[in-house]
Amino acid sequence: MLKLYETEVASRLLLGTARYPSPSVLAEAVSHSATEIVTVSLRREAAGGRSGGAFFEMIRALGVRVLPNTAGCHGVSEAVLTAKMAREVFATNWIKLEVIGNHDTLQPDVFGLVEAARILAGEGFEVFPYTTDDLVVAERLQEAGCKVLMPWCATIGSAAGPLNLPALRAMRAHFPEMPLIVDAGIGRPSHATVVMELGFDAVLLNTAVAGAGDPVAMAGAFAGAIQAGRQAFGAGMLEPRDMAVPSTPVIGRAVFS
Repeated sequence: MLKLYETEVASRLLLGTARYPSPSVLAEAVSHSATEIVTVSLRREAAGGRSGGAFFEMIRALGVRVLPNTAGCHGVSEAVLTAKMAREVFATNWIKLEVIGNHDTLQPDVFGLVEAARILAGEGFEVFPYTTDDLVVAERLQEAGCKVLMPWCATIGSAAGPLNLPALRAMRAHFPEMPLIVDAGIGRPSHATVVMELGFDAVLLNTAVAGAGDPVAMAGAFAGAIQAGRQAFGAGMLEPRDMAVPSTPVIGRAVFS
């Protein structure tokens, strides 16, 4: 089981809800993935007026836990206000905190992120910060009150997969007890398996599933890949070697004169 703040979940796949071809495809993908947590952008959906309200009702009908996010927010005050609105709409203290610093890469503004996290944690929110793989930033977020971290492995929507494995390994080693969820940059099920094999606790996906030719089938593929990676990590994998090691015993082999 994965414990996020005081909530335990069995699934280690968190699923985004944006850019699906239709609400019915989204609902099928959520069901097929067996996820227990979906993320929702209050700012994006609220801009849809009446359709935004219908979308929120559909999300509630899925029977999963909602992790609202502050996607699209470029400043501390905007992110804090959006988080407070999300708490009222979804009746949850959970918030996936995003404070974007660069329009092109959607890289987090880590300075604003830490400031917003401190404000929200002080007001009773349970913050899930979208951050980089920088250890110093991670420490500051922990000091601000975050008990979960969500580092990227590549830029949002890039599908590039983990670009800096040493940095991800270092983060896992530096925070052995804190839940770490890889958020952003995953493009293939094999990417998800790789980060889970490093010991990360979960993966959050959106574009890789919603943008697939068959989002429902892809949701299932990611669910299996994440489970396989977690099982492999728990089983204890062999480390790479510099020389061959025979799998067949040498002792007892036939000797010919």
